Amino acid sequence: MLNQFPSFFADANSNYNAAEFVIFGIPYDKTSTFRHGAAEAPSEIRKASWNFEPYRFETGVDFREVRVHDFGDLPVKDLSPKDMVKEVEIFVKKIKKDRKFPVAIGGEHSVTLGIVKALGDEDFCVLSLDAHLDYRDEYEGERFNHACVIKRISEEIGIEKIAILGFRSADKEEYRNAINDKLFFKDIFNLNKLGLKNVLKELKKYFGKSKIYLTLDIDVLDPAYAPGTSTPHPFGLTTFQLLEIIDEFSEKLIGFDIVEVCPPYDNGETSLLAAELIRTTITKYYYNVLKIK
Repeated sequence: MLNQFPSFFADANSNYNAAEFVIFGIPYDKTSTFRHGAAEAPSEIRKASWNFEPYRFETGVDFREVRVHDFGDLPVKDLSPKDMVKEVEIFVKKIKKDRKFPVAIGGEHSVTLGIVKALGDEDFCVLSLDAHLDYRDEYEGERFNHACVIKRISEEIGIEKIAILGFRSADKEEYRNAINDKLFFKDIFNLNKLGLKNVLKELKKYFGKSKIYLTLDIDVLDPAYAPGTSTPHPFGLTTFQLLEIIDEFSEKLIGFDIVEVCPPYDNGETSLLAAELIRTTITKYYYNVLKIK
């Protein structure tokens, strides 16, 4: 049924020059280490996006009002991890030069590094929502592996500009290094013990007035909500907890990505969720920042 719909994201009807938001796919999963298939996510998420009504009653925003352009996919599928990161960086630099808000659909988590490198001349922090720390120096001999993305990002912008919420899986050495390096993180057990509202209050204080780039690894959610992911791990966030986090920071965003959706491992539920999260985050930002102008 989904194959009858157009190949672009639903209601992303604006041309590039007029657009405020630019959606682009990064179909890459060469360093995936458990399940492969994240490269299929951009096309499956686009198909799933046609399931939803454009009107958002909670904000009064009609998605068709928002100037969104779907650029399509970047031609990175066959590149080395390092070359893929460079291609993503070049593309996002163009988007930022043209004053567009980048919305990336991965692909595995390694794609985020290229985006952050492109934004590097801005003053911003990175909020990573993830079941994993991704703070290894290298994995299986590869420094651009998806398990190393936060380590590489810390080398670009400084570890003090990164925060991780929802993690619940780490290598022993990786975990010790994160603590020794003073990486800000809240594991899922701490988060639930302290309460999400209190954690968000602490995080807002930590970020201060900085803008935020949001990288959303779908595995931050419990597999009950997002089974189709590359490295699922139980005891994750609920979808409503995730919405609360997005609500809290949407007006400070300078861009976001959704990564690690792995369509071969479910019946489309995770792609539907990812599509709705993209629409929700765009409309929240539009409502809080652009519509009030």
